Amino acid sequence: MIMQSKPPKFLGLHADPPTGLRILLAVLPFILLFSVYLVASNMRYAENPQDKLLPTVSKIGKAFKKVALETDRRSGTILLWSDTRASLKRLVIGMGAAAVVGFLLGLNMGMLPGLRYLGLSFVTFIANIPPLAILPILFISFGVDEVGKTMLIFLGTFPLIARDIYLAAGKIPRENIVKALTLGASQPGVIYRVVYPQIIPRLIDTVRLSLGAAWLFLIASEAIASQDGLGYRIFLVRRYLSMDVIIIYVAWITGLAYCLDLGLRWWVAYRYPWYNPTSDG
Repeated sequence: MIMQSKPPKFLGLHADPPTGLRILLAVLPFILLFSVYLVASNMRYAENPQDKLLPTVSKIGKAFKKVALETDRRSGTILLWSDTRASLKRLVIGMGAAAVVGFLLGLNMGMLPGLRYLGLSFVTFIANIPPLAILPILFISFGVDEVGKTMLIFLGTFPLIARDIYLAAGKIPRENIVKALTLGASQPGVIYRVVYPQIIPRLIDTVRLSLGAAWLFLIASEAIASQDGLGYRIFLVRRYLSMDVIIIYVAWITGLAYCLDLGLRWWVAYRYPWYNPTSDG
């Protein structure tokens, strides 16, 4: 009798690993990545102690102390925190404006046919313009200060939010709208008292999924024209091959993005427990 080997418990269509195995599987890729980097950096350091491509952990620690704990002589600030404050300000303003405009436009396009025919084709047209391609136009039109950077984030994300909210509003069951109108609700009342609360968690989810693009536009704008910010610092120190500082900033940006994503996920789950998206990004 031939015995067939069974696949591991975490494989298969209906696998449900225990909690301990889930945690192990989650951290395993990070452990492997860190181990590979550690081995590679030590090998390069043994061959050339002046190597800058893969700095050792001790060099990264010294660089972290310099940018995160010590005051910079030239600017009089702690670089990592001042750059973080400047970048988050631009990100919040740009994404906040995109969320408000995209939500209101998408909601009304989804509910009002006249506005749908008026605005949908234009929003689709804007969505197909590569934001980085018009970055010079934005800087010429709005300047290289804060407005130009936030406008890039706004134009890069608001069409996506508007179209997603439009699709979500179109999926609201028509019987809910008919019932509200039958009970005497006005058209604005239906839009902003019946449909509006049902779309809010979708808006938060859409903003969460748009943050990756927003970070890209932020870093690109800061790299081209800025005097502070996380993107500005990365492209400044690359001239000196300061990979230790670059690694710190990239890891910090990744951590910030992950925390923002996790926070929005938690808020949706806590505030709107009834919301079950069809796909989880």
